[in-house]
Amino acid sequence: MKSIVFNKFGLVSLSLLSSMGYALEEKPNPKLTEVWEPVPPKVTFDGIPSDAIALLNDDEKGVDENWQHVNGDTVKWSFERGELTVLPKSSSLHTKASFCDMQLHLEWKAPKNPSSHIANSGIIFQKRYEVQILETYGNPFYVNGIAGSVYKQSPPFVDALMPAGQWQEYDIVYKAPRFTEEGELATPAHITVFINGVVVQHNFEVKGTTLYRGEPSYPVAHGCEPLVLQDHGDPISFRNIWVRHL
Repeated sequence: MKSIVFNKFGLVSLSLLSSMGYALEEKPNPKLTEVWEPVPPKVTFDGIPSDAIALLNDDEKGVDENWQHVNGDTVKWSFERGELTVLPKSSSLHTKASFCDMQLHLEWKAPKNPSSHIANSGIIFQKRYEVQILETYGNPFYVNGIAGSVYKQSPPFVDALMPAGQWQEYDIVYKAPRFTEEGELATPAHITVFINGVVVQHNFEVKGTTLYRGEPSYPVAHGCEPLVLQDHGDPISFRNIWVRHL
């Protein structure tokens, strides 16, 4: 019986000593995991972020300052009240500046059209990788070609489009592909797309250059390139386009 009592006492003593040792053990200083620099720059928002580049706003002068046709001609599309509208068959526009990683905001509107024709355009990153702009509200279409798709590569998770005649908002986070010094693909492009505040693509790994026929690939290494607004023969309007370098 005494032996049993002694064993119990010994176990209790060991437990107390262990607890005391843990209490006396030095705890890490929380300041060791605090990061104070560099301090993020302050960004404010007044219509667009203060660090954004306005590519299209109410200033008509900004159209020719920021855009040109793919052949180098000055912009032939119509501009009125901050809206830039495709002049069909005049050719696509691209930015004069080049971009790689970016946050992009744009708004577009398709005309109300009682015919069966579906108004079509697109926003093309680095002159190669297209996010579809298409008035598919209530219109059956192949799903990897509807609005918000990475064209012919990835259908949107959901259809967040509103009817024709209403402004649609696209917010896109784009990470450009990386290539080795030998010109081989190191990391594919990735893209996240919101339509009217709803995420429809999440960090999708772009398979390569957008193609209407055939499988996409990365045949040529490249650096930063312009953004393209596509002329697909329909008078789609754009407004409030801005971009932030990432």
